Amino acid sequence: MTWRGFRFLWPWVSPDQATLKNVRTRVRVRDNGGMTPLTHIQDSTGDLAGPWSAVSCTDAELAARIQELEKEMRVLMWEQLQCIAEADHRAIHTDTTARSLQVWLQGLLNIDPRDAKTRVTVARNVEDRRSLYGETMPPDMPETAHAMSEGAIGLEHARVIVNGIRRLPEYARCHQVAEVEATLAGYARTMSPRELEKLAERIRYLLDQDGAYRNEENQHEARELHYATARDGMTVIKAKLDRETGAKFAALIEPLAAPRPEIDGEKDPRTAGQRNADGFAALLDLALDHDGTPRTGGQRPQMTISIDFDDLKQSLGFINEDGMPGTLNTERAITAQNARRIACDAEVLPIVLDGDSLPLDVGRAKRTAPTHIRTALLRRDGVCAFPGCDRPPGTPEAHHVQHWADGGATDLDNMVMLCGHHHRTLHNQRWDITMHDGRPEFIPPPTVDPRRTPRPGGRALPAQHRAIVDRHLASSRGHASAPSG
Repeated sequence: MTWRGFRFLWPWVSPDQATLKNVRTRVRVRDNGGMTPLTHIQDSTGDLAGPWSAVSCTDAELAARIQELEKEMRVLMWEQLQCIAEADHRAIHTDTTARSLQVWLQGLLNIDPRDAKTRVTVARNVEDRRSLYGETMPPDMPETAHAMSEGAIGLEHARVIVNGIRRLPEYARCHQVAEVEATLAGYARTMSPRELEKLAERIRYLLDQDGAYRNEENQHEARELHYATARDGMTVIKAKLDRETGAKFAALIEPLAAPRPEIDGEKDPRTAGQRNADGFAALLDLALDHDGTPRTGGQRPQMTISIDFDDLKQSLGFINEDGMPGTLNTERAITAQNARRIACDAEVLPIVLDGDSLPLDVGRAKRTAPTHIRTALLRRDGVCAFPGCDRPPGTPEAHHVQHWADGGATDLDNMVMLCGHHHRTLHNQRWDITMHDGRPEFIPPPTVDPRRTPRPGGRALPAQHRAIVDRHLASSRGHASAPSG
């Protein structure tokens, strides 16, 4: 056997472990430098003697049992780590074709490489040790080992602590490692591994401010963002942002990507990825609508669509109607149906082309929803008039009830303000809108409501609030002033 300066043994049963209920204690004896398993015995409580059913227990008993089993599994993991450390000292993997203990353990347990690496790394730091002279020596991280042996923390907690210590500056590892390790092990008993990782990073930033600054500068140098158009026309984005830029992005995207409020008990059906994509789209709308964005050739950044007016006028959705697609500024096609939706609230520039699609004459650009109309719509409808929409993110879009390309008027009686999501929903599902007393009512398609019951939209106006209050106050005053006899 090859000795590496120290011989490491461990007590298999500690007083704390023996008191754990329902733990099967492994009893082993020393035999010529080896640990030989004898038998498995049950705890003296005898709780394992009878059958136990999760179905028949109460909620409190079930929760307690789950907690107990987690504690027991953590204790067994600590015991396994002791075995892994011993296997490391014996260099068991050298008798096989495995090139390292990690690879050997990966094949032995059928686990992922990351999991095997974590177990080996943690095992080397929490193993119980004895010197060549039989002296008891504490583990490299005694508080972490103690917490694991009690089942108070798990393998992921230990991994965070080991990595946190490893990333400390050299002088801190020499003089403050015990204090840092005890602090992390203590908080690990009440913190999740993710929260513990944040604490470990904060400690490192405190003890190594120069190194932390260099790391942030290196992250800034490693920043990158790539985007490309895939063959199907979708844009693929891959980014790696430094923590400052990442924080800005998260602060902007999180409120825009939040789940929508429940409508009639139905939760937002979008996945997290879809919500993030919609939030990013809303963020782009806000940027395009801002006057401070950089200009190209004297113009604000803008998405452009080129489409024949006759194609834009098509109602679409029917097989016998032909509508040629439009062309985006990325030179990719877009359906006339989506172009029609976008054109509800856009700037239209008429261009007369010849047979070869060369411009012969250019008209004057005109907004399909002028500023004064948008102001009035926001006053009447808020950000979105669709029933049940609660303060949606992004830039509001003015929708023509009868499309302007079909001769619809650009006025309050033919327009309604919608968020991007409900504007798309209205066009795709073909909702109808009517005006009742100057306010929009939304009529769902048969696929949503077979009875097509109108749903009032918009937001309550101060005048309506005043009418309701006056009506109730007048009723109260009339009741109070009624003659008694």
